[in-house]
Amino acid sequence: MNIRIEDHTVTRLGRPTKPLISQENATRAALQIIDANGLAALSLGEVAKKLKVKAPSLYHHFNNKAELLTEVARSILREIKLPRNDHANWEETFLDLCLATRRTILDHPNAAPLLLQYFPRSLLLSAYDFWTSQCPYPLNVQMLILDGAEKLTFGSALYGAAAIAGNVPSIPDFSREDLPALAGAIDQNPYDEEALFVETIKVFLAGLQARYASTTAPKQPALKTKTKTKAKATVNAKAKTKTKTKAKSKTSARM
Repeated sequence: MNIRIEDHTVTRLGRPTKPLISQENATRAALQIIDANGLAALSLGEVAKKLKVKAPSLYHHFNNKAELLTEVARSILREIKLPRNDHANWEETFLDLCLATRRTILDHPNAAPLLLQYFPRSLLLSAYDFWTSQCPYPLNVQMLILDGAEKLTFGSALYGAAAIAGNVPSIPDFSREDLPALAGAIDQNPYDEEALFVETIKVFLAGLQARYASTTAPKQPALKTKTKTKAKATVNAKAKTKTKTKAKSKTSARM
C-alpha cells in the first residue's frame, strides 16, 4: 500500500501476497540456527536472514515464534528412523523404536528442550495410536507400557542432550573416598551411555514379561476358533460315519 505525504511516496511493508518460502524450508532453517547457536539465538528475523527474505514472508506459515518452534519440535520427531515393524518380534521392534528416538534427539541437543515445552503426544498423536495398536499386551496394560517407554526414552535423551549442550559430564567429579558405593558401581559398570539405555529398556521388557506374560492376548484368536470348529465338524462326521457303518452291519446280519 502506498501513502503519499506531501511530495514523497512511502511504501509500507506488509505480508507478501504470495509465499516466497515453504514452511518446510523455514522450519529447517530454524533448526539449523538452534543447532549452531542455541535456542536463545532463534528469532523470525534470523530465520528470514538465513533464507534471504524479509521477516513478513514467514507470516504466511507462522503467526508467531511459538508456532515456528512447534514445527521445529515436530520436525525433530519426524527425523526418527522408524524400525521395521516385525510382528513376530514385538520386543525387538519396541527396543529399536526407543533407541532410534533417543539417537535422533541427541542429534539436536540444543533443540531437545523444545520437547518438554511441546509434548510429543500433542505433536504426533497418530504415531502413538499406531504403535499402541501393535502391542500384544491387553488394553489395560498398554498405557503403562506407553508411559514407561516414553519416560525412559525421553528422560534419557533429554538428560544426555543437556549434558552435551552444556558440555558437562553425566556424573560430576567426586571424592571416591567420600562416596565409595557410587565409585564401585561406576567401576563395575560395563556399559557406555547408549548400551546402558539399551539394557535399561531390556530390563523394562523383562519386567513386563514376568508380571504380565500370562495375560498377553492371543495374536490370532479367530484362527483358533476356526480350528476348533473344524475339529468339531470332523468329530461329528466321524460319528455319523460310524453310525452308518453300524446300521449297515445290522442290516447285513438280518439278511
